[in-house]
This record gives sequence, C-alpha cells and structure tokens, in this order.
Amino acid sequence: MRNMLAITSLNSPVFIIAAKEIKDSFRNRWISFISLIFIVLSLSITFAGSAITGTLALPTLPNLMTSLSTVSVFIIPLTAILLSYDAFVGEDEAGTLLLLLSYPLTRFQIILGKLLGHGVVMFVSISFAFGGTGILLLLLGETYSVMETLLVFMQFILSSFLLALTFILVGYTVSLRATEKARAVGSLLFIWFLFVLLYDLLLLAVLVAELSVINQSVLNLLIALNPTDLYRAVNEMAIDSREGLSLLNGTSWALEGLYASMLVWICILMAVSYQLFRRKSL
Repeated sequence: MRNMLAITSLNSPVFIIAAKEIKDSFRNRWISFISLIFIVLSLSITFAGSAITGTLALPTLPNLMTSLSTVSVFIIPLTAILLSYDAFVGEDEAGTLLLLLSYPLTRFQIILGKLLGHGVVMFVSISFAFGGTGILLLLLGETYSVMETLLVFMQFILSSFLLALTFILVGYTVSLRATEKARAVGSLLFIWFLFVLLYDLLLLAVLVAELSVINQSVLNLLIALNPTDLYRAVNEMAIDSREGLSLLNGTSWALEGLYASMLVWICILMAVSYQLFRRKSL
C-alpha cells in the first residue's frame, strides 16, 4: 500500500522521470514531428482519399476507419520505436543511466516513468491528430451521426494508443539488450518489418493455401500473436461487429477480448523489460 501511494504521489520519481521525458520530447521537437505526421496522414485519407476516383467526397465512416487503421498500423509502430529506441542504450552511452541508478530509485520506477512520459507524448499526438479530424468531419459533413462518430474516433484513439504502448515497450526491450544505438535502431526496424509486413504476408499465404489445420480457433490464435493484427481486428470489429475475427467467437465479449489481448501484450512486454533491466549490469 505504501509503495502504491509512493508511485501515485505527484512527487513520485515516476512522475519526475515522466516529466523529464516529456520535456526532452518537446526539446527535440518529437511531439511536433509525430503530431505533424499523424495530422497529414489523417487529413489526407479523410479529405483527399477519394481523389483517386476523380472526385472529392467525404467517405463513409466504416470506409474511413478502415483506411485510417490500414495506414496507421504502419506509422504508429514506427514512430513508437523511433521515440523509444535510445531510452536506455542512449543513456548508457552518455553515462546518465549509471547516474540515474545512483539515486534512491528502483528500476521498476525508472521503466514506469519512461513509459508514462513516452505514452503521454504518443497519446497527445494521436488524440490531437485523429480527434481533430473527427471534429472537422462533424463540422463539414452533414450525414455523420455525432454520437456514432465520437464513439468510433474515441475507440480508434484508444486502440492506437495501446498499439503505441506495445511498440514503445518493444523499443525498451531492444534498447536494454543493445550495446549501441545503431544496433538498437537496426534491430527494431527488423522487428517492425517482421510484425507489420512479413507476418501478414505469411498469414495471407497460409489462408490462401486453405490448409485443413487452419480453422477459426487457429486463425484467432495467429491474430493474437501479432499486436498489429490485433489492432486491425479491433478496428474492424468496432465498425462492423463481425465476429469472425473475435478471440471469443460467438459471445458478446468479442471486442473486449481483443482489447484484453492487447493489454496482455503490454503486460508481458513490461515484465520482460523489467527483468532485462533488473539483470542489466552497468
């Protein structure tokens, strides 16, 4: 109980470290850079996505969210790992990590503080870009339901934030293992390629092959093993209510089950990061 109060106190080292990470992001223009990427992405898809057909028209809400999630699944993980790749290896090279550990801090507090700071940066950027797009959509489009649009964009922001947290923690695990920042970047770009591109290509090949062992349960498991596929499934489920992608097929807990799977990814990666940091010798 005393440890929980120490963590939640505003004077807690967790919040101090988080504030430091947020200040560094402002100083390095990370928030401006990430927000600009998301704004350009969101506005382009929303207001210029129909240009390929020779006309300019606002898309339907399901088509819009499908397009946004399809492109965001590439951009959000990439920006998350670029934000977090040097969280530990960079400080280790600069000598500040050893200095940080000389203070009365636990390693869990350090990881939690960094995750809170980087999470705030990603949440602010994602909310500003996609939330602003939703508001513009309501102001300029007369056919959109206010409540439905707000709910759809709120869940899209939530799922995008969870995806960002997942890859921030992936960045931490690599940063804790790497000895140089260049190696950390290279390893993370390979992981990004593996999860975002290669895994889906292999999954598509398996589905096209129509193997007898691939039933709905196996497909659900394959989706759960990749956080980017979970992200796609969450957004498809939220706008279409199809149960084919559900981890709890045939129940009313389908969408909740997908969100729970994303949280499981975050918890596992947090535990792995802490164990790596605890065993790291400086």
